[in-house]
Amino acid sequence: MIALNRTKQRSRDADRTGELTLPSAPNRYSAIIAKVFEKHYSSEADSFEFARDDLTLIATELGVKLPKNVGDLIYSFRYRNELPGTILRTARNGLEWVIEGAARARYRFRLVKLNRIVPRDELVTIKVPDATPQIIGAYALGDEQALLAKVRYNRLVDVFLGITAYSLQNHLRSTVTGVGQIEIDEIYVGIDRHGRQFVVPVQAKGGSDKHCMVQTQQDVAFCKQVFKDLLCRPVSAQFMTNGRIAMFELSVVDGAIRVVDEKHYQLVAASTISRDDLKSYSVHTK
Repeated sequence: MIALNRTKQRSRDADRTGELTLPSAPNRYSAIIAKVFEKHYSSEADSFEFARDDLTLIATELGVKLPKNVGDLIYSFRYRNELPGTILRTARNGLEWVIEGAARARYRFRLVKLNRIVPRDELVTIKVPDATPQIIGAYALGDEQALLAKVRYNRLVDVFLGITAYSLQNHLRSTVTGVGQIEIDEIYVGIDRHGRQFVVPVQAKGGSDKHCMVQTQQDVAFCKQVFKDLLCRPVSAQFMTNGRIAMFELSVVDGAIRVVDEKHYQLVAASTISRDDLKSYSVHTK
């Protein structure tokens, strides 16, 4: 989901003519996506589609170099970067634009309710003995990879959901009917004491990446298409300050992300977990 921050504030302070003009010095991603939006946008529309070929045509029209990985342009505005101010200021109060997959090589701009998933500062941090092999910690590449490794080696999916779960595949790429190509950071399958079986798509958020309703919707759609007999429990993991890890179980209700559960974990040496820590955990049963 695309956060509204300083860029939107600047757009509010800019002229309010309503005309869709490019920013004065946009980078190539912003220039291309702004022109795509301008080409298809109308003030009456809550959604509209565009094709991947539009990106190529508009890059040529603007005289800017198209990125080798065209999909990265879409990905960047879904999870990392803010949409240009010319797009943000067209959203009505309480709504924001997101980019969804519409089909193979097609995308959809859609207005949705503002929806933020951020860790709650007031939650207790639970200390967990760190089982991450030191060599993994030394060579993990990037926040996302380091986070996925820590979740996997410390069985945080099991701890968080209360099931026995096994990593099935990471960086799973597939195609979902009516959506197009999707990617899931890691997917688990699991079982509980009653014999119920689960599929758990996990998204890892490191650095400046943001939780996104679109991604959760796509994960759920994929699981319904491929794992029809398993219960789907989408999970998102995010690094916090001081090396803490926030774990969210998510659901999509009425077009918005809802948090089913949230826990914060800190991986520490077993010797640093005190009796007082264990006593405090014993009173928390949820």
